[in-house]
Amino acid sequence: MNTVLDMGRLTQTEKLRAMEELWADLTRAADDYPSPEWHGAVLRERDEALKTGKDEFVPWEDAKRTLRERAK
Repeated sequence: MNTVLDMGRLTQTEKLRAMEELWADLTRAADDYPSPEWHGAVLRERDEALKTGKDEFVPWEDAKRTLRERAK
């Protein structure tokens, strides 16, 4: 099946719905897409940084605000 979406003609709601349908379809076959080894290495590094106090969790709203400020 060959599906082409004219993204310029879709409403925001239609785009979000299409994205949700794509994600749902991809996650049904999640085992078909194994994570590369480097993903595991990054997660282990981040876990270690949290355990040793080199990193910390930031509330999502604070993170979004910081990213918006950096993008200005």
